Amino acid sequence: MIAITQKGMTMASKTVLSGVCNLFRQIICFLQLEPIARGIALFLGGFALLNILGEFRQPGFDSNCWWIDLRPTGYAISRSLLGVVSAVLLFYAMKPRLGQIRKKITLQVCVLLVFFCELNIIAFYWLMLSGKISAGIPVPFSLFVCAGIMIIFRAITTNAKPEGGRKEKAMMYLTVFTVAMLFPLGQMYFFGKTDYRRNADAIVVLGARVYADGRCSDALADRVRTGCQLYNEGLAGVIVFSGGPGDGDIHETDAMRTMAIGLGVPAEAIIVDRAGLCTQATVENTCQTFAANGIDKVLVVSHFYHLPRIKLTYQRNGLEVYTIPAKERCTLRALPKYLLREIAALWVYYIRPLA
Repeated sequence: MIAITQKGMTMASKTVLSGVCNLFRQIICFLQLEPIARGIALFLGGFALLNILGEFRQPGFDSNCWWIDLRPTGYAISRSLLGVVSAVLLFYAMKPRLGQIRKKITLQVCVLLVFFCELNIIAFYWLMLSGKISAGIPVPFSLFVCAGIMIIFRAITTNAKPEGGRKEKAMMYLTVFTVAMLFPLGQMYFFGKTDYRRNADAIVVLGARVYADGRCSDALADRVRTGCQLYNEGLAGVIVFSGGPGDGDIHETDAMRTMAIGLGVPAEAIIVDRAGLCTQATVENTCQTFAANGIDKVLVVSHFYHLPRIKLTYQRNGLEVYTIPAKERCTLRALPKYLLREIAALWVYYIRPLA
């Protein structure tokens, strides 16, 4: 009876898996695989090239590690590889009719990218299992990058004749737009929700709304509470609160400082930045403070959706920081609005040095 049951379950599992695979194939066929693959290639190739060129204009601009981390190969090799990758992907996206030589080169580049994605995935799980990071979502972003590259590989190996009509071009550019929206969203959820806490010289907590009566908003209270927890765990000896004016007479940093003292942080361990009117201002102000006090290793606390932009801005200012998402006691009601705003803000901050 047990054997029959197990056999039945196995057959049912195979039936479900077969159905899912058939559905996936039908969806891909309906959407047309080749324009989608070209759209993914256009985004990744364009993003890689923009980072390479942007680095010449401003050191620290390169953010290619957002999608694939080649840094272990060394600076010169990683830059050379990414240059080849960007050229091959862009050439495929714009000129998809591949001769035998181009087809072979493009497929080899896809295999190389999948290989490095697999290394990034292994590194993610090694860091997580060794306790060096705590992932809010135990799935690496590299897994989705790998899937995108496999779509390109599949489109090339199907030998379908690429069409250049308006419908196909529209689908390709729609794919680029969709990936451009999902890409920062992925950074928020996969990077932003990962806790990189470790011993450091200082903790920075970014401000949020303070009501007219001086009460901290739920968002601000979550951030301050998380920063104080890090301090009380002995991870750093200094905590910096950065913010701007509140709704009333109470400044954000005053409310943060009062709350922190109530949570056991001594007043002498607190530094306030009252001119932290935006992320850029907070980063610039705190970097000056750190330089004056010999602080090199910093933990930064904010909400998960905000952390990729904070990380990017500190990197552009020459400081490597470790981010910790605020522990939320309740889900923010306006979260969808914050996510949409942050998608736009992250791209604005990203391209700002090129303006």
